[in-house]
Amino acid sequence: MKKFLALVLALAMVTMSFALVSCNEAEPETNDEVVENNETPEVPEEKPVIKMATNAYFQPYEYYEGDKIVGIDAEIAALIAEYLGMTLEIQDMEFDTIITAVKEGAVDFGMAGMTVTEDRLLEIDFTNSYATGVQSVIVPVGSPITTVDDLFAEGATYKAGVQLGTTGDIYASGDLGSDRVIQYNNGNNAVLALVGGSVDCVIIDNEPAKALVAANEGLMILDTSYADEDYAICVSKENTELLDKLNEAILALTENGKIAEIVAKYIK
Repeated sequence: MKKFLALVLALAMVTMSFALVSCNEAEPETNDEVVENNETPEVPEEKPVIKMATNAYFQPYEYYEGDKIVGIDAEIAALIAEYLGMTLEIQDMEFDTIITAVKEGAVDFGMAGMTVTEDRLLEIDFTNSYATGVQSVIVPVGSPITTVDDLFAEGATYKAGVQLGTTGDIYASGDLGSDRVIQYNNGNNAVLALVGGSVDCVIIDNEPAKALVAANEGLMILDTSYADEDYAICVSKENTELLDKLNEAILALTENGKIAEIVAKYIK
């Protein structure tokens, strides 16, 4: 009998030992599951910011819709930033301060319907062109100025309103002389001066000219253009790396048709 009891006790001890071992082996699996369920989710890495300077009174290239700056340049710049893996930040400023802001590094680039000129190239670099523009002349309906040539006729004293620092300003000041050119901070103010009789015409890019004429009754655009030009992005001469990246982005967005889509959206 004693032998039988001893055998039963031995079997019981073996069974208990096996159960304990099985439990111990199962514990790591339970712990692993707890660790896996409490993993910290990955936080998306913040994209670096690229700063753009513009003058948001140049419809349809840049203008305000509520508090947001929109337009051709704003949309193209956003696509460029996305192509470069960056977040776009647009800063609105007076047009004639954009080049200084770029040179001093306050912003990364300037994009404001800006034309490449020899004088500007002395201070900054430009990307390849991304759009073309036409400088037009706005006059009151019935004006004695019927063509651009009338501005250069012998004895002509017509005064032209321009936006300070633009190519319209540069061209007109060089062609007509500073005494016949009145500079304004933006195209809206120049047109208000025209409506009020302070100037005889306004020289400005054709697309903003269309919007300004549509918003002010009694004005028209001359059939003949004042000048044809190409728009480009300005970059500091010290930042050749960014210049190369912008040119790469412009080429890619031109080849895939994205820039043309944006321009067509605003210019019919």
